[in-house]
Amino acid sequence: MEPVVVIAVLGGLILLLLIIGAPFKPVKFIGQAAIKIVIGALFLFFLNAVGNRYGIHVPINPITSIISGFLGIPGVFALAAIQHWIL
Repeated sequence: MEPVVVIAVLGGLILLLLIIGAPFKPVKFIGQAAIKIVIGALFLFFLNAVGNRYGIHVPINPITSIISGFLGIPGVFALAAIQHWIL
């Protein structure tokens, strides 16, 4: 599937959840988790954009997006440290 289509569908679902709201707790939890994963992917994108100058590259995949989304900036730094020193 094209990345533009995936981003458009996810953006539409997030916008729909923000406008309508989630009446059920599980749906609300899934929506919040999806938003955190997207934000985690954005954190990794910016890390790769800035870290390109310094030789830092963390692949953007579901696992790294989940880690950086739920742990935030410390999770991004931890992924960068693992990528740099361990791998």
